[in-house]
Amino acid sequence: MKRHIPLVLAALVLAGCEVVPPAPTERIEVIERGETQRDAPRDVRQERREATPSRATREVAFPEDEYASLDKQGSAVVSGRLTLSGQPIPDAGVSVAPVTSYSAEAAEKALAGIAVEPADPRAREYTHTTRTDGNGYFRLTGLPAGEFYVSGAGADPQSGKPRVVIRQISLGSGQHRELELSR
Repeated sequence: MKRHIPLVLAALVLAGCEVVPPAPTERIEVIERGETQRDAPRDVRQERREATPSRATREVAFPEDEYASLDKQGSAVVSGRLTLSGQPIPDAGVSVAPVTSYSAEAAEKALAGIAVEPADPRAREYTHTTRTDGNGYFRLTGLPAGEFYVSGAGADPQSGKPRVVIRQISLGSGQHRELELSR
């Protein structure tokens, strides 16, 4: 179950995050996350529940019209390798999600270390996910053309802490992009 946490985190971040405005060039954003609630002992989890507020409520409503104009499937491909501290990350979650206005608020808060409530399930319908192989390589097919965040998540080999790396890319119809997701 613990091995699915980075994939879920990456998918939720991507489904609801955008850095506004989208830059014309590629960029890498790194979100570092501390110990998850599940990793802590039971008494520590209870103390955290009492001491920390719940996830921040989204203030931006899901933009149905914006998502309605996006395709869910296509002929583009993204492949590459996820590395952290120079080491490949096996069996790590990788997600590709469209850049939208809905995600701006979540991105700002995530980059500030504030957890927001999960993205609307309709946004997650546009997120494509996979896992890396034993050498950190990944491949996602059937992607539509557009602007996307590609996110990889896993435990940093040096610190052991979960990390998320996000890269913004543009994809054309039928295009194959090779990426290095690294930190």
